[in-house]
Amino acid sequence: MYVEHLSVADFRSWTRADLAFEPGASVLIGANGQGKTNLLEAIGYLATLSSHRVATDAPLIRSGAEQAIVQAAVVADGRQLVLEVAITAGKANRAKLNRSPVPRARDILGGLRSVLFAPEDLAIVRGDPSERRRFLDDVLVQRSPRMAGVRSDYERVLKQRAALLKTAGVARRAGGNGDLRTLDVWDGHLAEHGAQLLRARLELVRDLRPYAQVAYAGLAPSSGALGLHYASSVVEASSVEAGDLPSIPALSEALLAELARVRTQEIERGVTLVGPHRDDLELQLNDLPIRGYASHGEGWSAALSLRLATFELFTAEFSQPVLILDDVFAELDVRRREQLALFAAKAEQVLISAAVLDDVPVGLAGARYEVAGGKVNRVG
Repeated sequence: MYVEHLSVADFRSWTRADLAFEPGASVLIGANGQGKTNLLEAIGYLATLSSHRVATDAPLIRSGAEQAIVQAAVVADGRQLVLEVAITAGKANRAKLNRSPVPRARDILGGLRSVLFAPEDLAIVRGDPSERRRFLDDVLVQRSPRMAGVRSDYERVLKQRAALLKTAGVARRAGGNGDLRTLDVWDGHLAEHGAQLLRARLELVRDLRPYAQVAYAGLAPSSGALGLHYASSVVEASSVEAGDLPSIPALSEALLAELARVRTQEIERGVTLVGPHRDDLELQLNDLPIRGYASHGEGWSAALSLRLATFELFTAEFSQPVLILDDVFAELDVRRREQLALFAAKAEQVLISAAVLDDVPVGLAGARYEVAGGKVNRVG
């Protein structure tokens, strides 16, 4: 799989940009602030319908513009697909597949699969659990596009259930009882969608684990073994480690039981205390949490291992995804840089950004594009 052409309009800093790519390595060279990362972000957005840099779509639209357009021609198995998304702040995004409108933007998911490694990825290792949940869910929607709908439904239920809990809590503190007649209905919806999301995450962590462990051993052979464990209040870790994943009905029942147990606390606090939105992906080295114990280099190796594991998983299940390396070589020491370069050389297409060409290993120099002054020019 490779991106043959990228076009953006009013996306981030770009009024307009058009780039033609080929299989192999392509390097975008430019000083900080020239917009090279924005172009790679646009490709990643088409693959996941989310940005690796911001949580909402509004910052993706150029200041003063009403919407941003991202379009790419993707070649996979000898067949070309043209994907397009129109991003509008405060409104539902619109999408086209082969220039024909589709009912929902998420209907284009699966047309492009990419794995993007960027400096922001250190937050997966060092940051809050929300960063790790976001990593898992972004991989999920590429692995199984229908999970985008499940995640959207789950987030909608969370929002409406939270509003009900807050209203009931305020009423009880004022001396009333609060109207909770519909809470059981929302519990059922949360358990239904939450069980599907939870099961998909458990499967993903199980399938990523061996690839991540091999990748980490190659990047940091003297640092010990990398561990990936999914932490949930309704699933026993021992059964998951043994490969005995609960069924979706069993997970739904477990969620309902836990919701019933903490209902009083939820009403008092006005928040939903149970569900996949409270879970975490625990990363360990030699059975110790990476957060607080691992060195800076070990943290980078763990973050990179998760991305390389995703690449290998997609390759095994579908075809090689597009590998995107956004300004990361300057962050890595010599050994990790060499290991990443060896891995990237195997990809059908790898798109790289760097401030200077010297940051990019010689074997990945490939086609070069200079990014400066709002223009992109291919050189050499």
